[in-house]
Amino acid sequence: MSTKRKNKSKLLKKLIIGRTDVIDFPDLGLSNVRAKVDTGAYTSAIHCYKVSVVKGKITFYLPAHRNEKHQKFTTEQFELKAIKNSFGQTEKRYVIKTRVVLFGKTFKTEFSLADREQMRYPVLLGRKLLRNRFLVDVSLENVSYSEKLVQQQPSNVIDLLTKT
Repeated sequence: MSTKRKNKSKLLKKLIIGRTDVIDFPDLGLSNVRAKVDTGAYTSAIHCYKVSVVKGKITFYLPAHRNEKHQKFTTEQFELKAIKNSFGQTEKRYVIKTRVVLFGKTFKTEFSLADREQMRYPVLLGRKLLRNRFLVDVSLENVSYSEKLVQQQPSNVIDLLTKT
């Protein structure tokens, strides 16, 4: 197979994602979390606070979501990695692996635990998740979430939406 055909078939398999989306974290019990797509970031990040490591376990809190109480999480599966922040400075951050759902598909990826309180979006989706899976169209927003909403609609509403 020629190189052009290989590249074209790879492109056809990729999903188109916009500059923002709304995602689910099944391992963390969170759904409909706003996320910003950032091709400049290598590792994805999730907003949390009170991160501490005691006896080989990391504990962190996720902020209250949709009128729920804040949630405490503890895991032994984490790493301390050097991550470049938005200013290009390297800092040490704890990184966990968890699953996210986009376009009805589940992806396991790394998220650095970061203080994103001053940011508009509590989650940042970086290149490590995006690579070889998604093409980014910055003119679009919430593509995966829109598909999710359509799939949740009763069939008679979908019929109305698809008729021209």
